[in-house]
Amino acid sequence: MKFAVIGGTGLVGSQVVKDLNAAGHEAVPHSQSTGVDIITGQGLDEALMGVDVVVNLTNSPTFDDASLAFFQTSMDNLLAAADKDGVGHFVILSIVGTDQVPEMDYYRAKALQEKILADGPIPYSIVRATQFMDFLDAVLSWTADADSVRLPATPIQPIASRDVAEAVAEVAAGPPLNGIRNIAGPEIFPLDELGRITLSHKGDPRTVVTDPSAGMFAVVKGDVLTDKNAHLAPTRYADWLS
Repeated sequence: MKFAVIGGTGLVGSQVVKDLNAAGHEAVPHSQSTGVDIITGQGLDEALMGVDVVVNLTNSPTFDDASLAFFQTSMDNLLAAADKDGVGHFVILSIVGTDQVPEMDYYRAKALQEKILADGPIPYSIVRATQFMDFLDAVLSWTADADSVRLPATPIQPIASRDVAEAVAEVAAGPPLNGIRNIAGPEIFPLDELGRITLSHKGDPRTVVTDPSAGMFAVVKGDVLTDKNAHLAPTRYADWLS
């Protein structure tokens, strides 16, 4: 089959392209660097011509309320072009629990993206992943100073981006789910504990202070960012760190 991987030059997208091509498909990466702009629509018709499956792995440049407009416009443009070109399957990557954290602008934006796809004209699949192991350094940096890192004890089920890419490629190459598949890492940690494990591995002497009001994940209630019944990926955090 022929795949257009929008956002195909990024962390997950580049691995999805590699996996699909290795399986004998034709997967072409598209991004602004290849002349495709999902906000203006530039290059979309050419990118989707003759394509069987669209995999949209693009992300908003911000996590604030501007992300709502980004996903609204980009999905409207992508779905219109995909419908015009006869695409038979449209796949997006979302977040486990995205509809359970309305206090977070970015999660509301991802929930909007899911709704636009589900209400659209094309058979679809939504892959929801838990938090990427690859992004933990960024999470630590949000609330760090010279001596400490403040983190809430929010339950997190980290997954490696490599495992996410494999799951996305598998779903994209299969029949449309017309629904959601949750994928997650094999272990659940409180975020503050995950921070301590990470700093210890790096030999970082800073202290992790448990602070229920610190950072973006402070607004998350309960364990909605985890899913013990998800399709569990194989990579454990300690193995990924090493």
